[in-house]
Amino acid sequence: MNTSADNAPSIRRIASAARVVGAGTLASRVLGFVRDMAFAWLFGTGMVGDAFFAAFRIPGTLRELLAEGALSVVFVPAFTRTLTREGRAATWSLAGKVLGTLLAVLAGVTAIGVVAAPSIAALMAYGFSAVPGKLALTATLLRIMFPYLFLVGCAALFMAVLNACGHFLAPALSPVVLNLCIIAAAVGIAPRSAHPALVIAVAVLVGGVGQLGLQLWAAWTLGWRPALRFSPHDPAVHAIGRLMLPGVGGLAVTQVNVLVGTLLASFLPEGNVAAMTYAFRLVQFPIGVVGVAIATGALPVLAAAVAREAGGDYARALTASLRMAIFLTLPAMAGLIVFRTQIVAVLFERGAFARPATLLTASILAAYAAGLLFYVANRILAPAFYSLQDTWTPVTTGAVSVVVNAAASLVLMPAFGAVGIALATALASGVNCLQLVVRLRRRFVAIGGGVLWAGGKAAVATLSILAISLLGHLAGAEFSDGSAPMRAVSLFGQLVCAAGLFLLCARLLQCEELEWALKLFRKRRPQIDKVWQNW
Repeated sequence: MNTSADNAPSIRRIASAARVVGAGTLASRVLGFVRDMAFAWLFGTGMVGDAFFAAFRIPGTLRELLAEGALSVVFVPAFTRTLTREGRAATWSLAGKVLGTLLAVLAGVTAIGVVAAPSIAALMAYGFSAVPGKLALTATLLRIMFPYLFLVGCAALFMAVLNACGHFLAPALSPVVLNLCIIAAAVGIAPRSAHPALVIAVAVLVGGVGQLGLQLWAAWTLGWRPALRFSPHDPAVHAIGRLMLPGVGGLAVTQVNVLVGTLLASFLPEGNVAAMTYAFRLVQFPIGVVGVAIATGALPVLAAAVAREAGGDYARALTASLRMAIFLTLPAMAGLIVFRTQIVAVLFERGAFARPATLLTASILAAYAAGLLFYVANRILAPAFYSLQDTWTPVTTGAVSVVVNAAASLVLMPAFGAVGIALATALASGVNCLQLVVRLRRRFVAIGGGVLWAGGKAAVATLSILAISLLGHLAGAEFSDGSAPMRAVSLFGQLVCAAGLFLLCARLLQCEELEWALKLFRKRRPQIDKVWQNW
């Protein structure tokens, strides 16, 4: 089992980066909730909501795969290796070659997507064809938003360069720009428009321009003067491209499973696609704040360890990342399951989003949240392979996961509807996580005992959240009876009590991950030491 001293250098570097990424992601996710609240008010869970969310699934997925995923996890190790061995000039040259080649590829893919939007919409949500005009609306929205791929793809490369150079703030704030543009359109323009969904679709493109502009400015201040060179046959560019395709496949497992769920849900009664989208948005909050933040911070550390051929440092960094992820994810998972109805009601139940939609979304949320730990772990485990220049292992394990998801969905959907589809997604993510862990251990990466022991203590501390829920039920208050402000205050109070009790239990159980987090916090808040020591 790794000692705290062994883990200290790795966890400091990872957690420092994760703190910045997590703060930016937190701001983005909070604004994302505001955005989704506006969507719920405008669209509810009706036909327009189903069509918009099905169409938005494509740009949303591409953003996560490129901006938060494949391009970074493939380019960062190559960039780090070049910077270490050949110097800064060679790395800027490599970045220019990749950017020039990427622009040409993205332009071609975007053109194909715009032309083929009706076919893509039919493939993604064929069940919509049973409702007149629904599939056509989905195709129109998809055609408007598809150029977002070009914008976010370019922005993703700048984000990868910035991350490799240790600059995490601008990439972390990128989704904030998108959300602000959508919120402005949803609140200020869409309510007065005869076609509000079209207004939001255009706002997505405007947000993409803003995202690209922010990253370009940050890279410029860092010293990069992009010199575009179309160099598909350059050995370094070719190697990145060869690794990126399976890289996308490996990180796309959760998103592919969600797309499969969208296709199947399109055959269910109206409103199920929208309800699944709202529910998965809530699950994406801890995935982004914890999983993406830790994975982004860990990748340069893992890549540097591989470049130095320091296997021990690699294993310690990965173990520390997983331990911190488990510690932060377990209470979030329990909170989403225990307080599911209250959370959905406070965030979305207004306007076109009525009580039946709340109950449906809450049930789906609980099913998705059951796999939250696996979603987060997969975001860390897949890049661990990429830092080893192995992009095919996550693809092969992911393929098995997709098959499991499809089969389980077909079995569970007839009895449980959209809830069954969400459960199948959670099960498939668990299968994928297990495969990745087994493959890592076969490569003699020593993870296991320390992670399990730390995870067990975090799980015991998490049980305290159930006590808060039990006390609420014993109090006999019916959450749905109060006014909207009272319900929000009640939920906030319960969440604060649950978080406080979890931290107290973690302290009593001597969870090292809590100490790691507090050391980072103490750098900015030294006065917390005296209070904490009095516990």
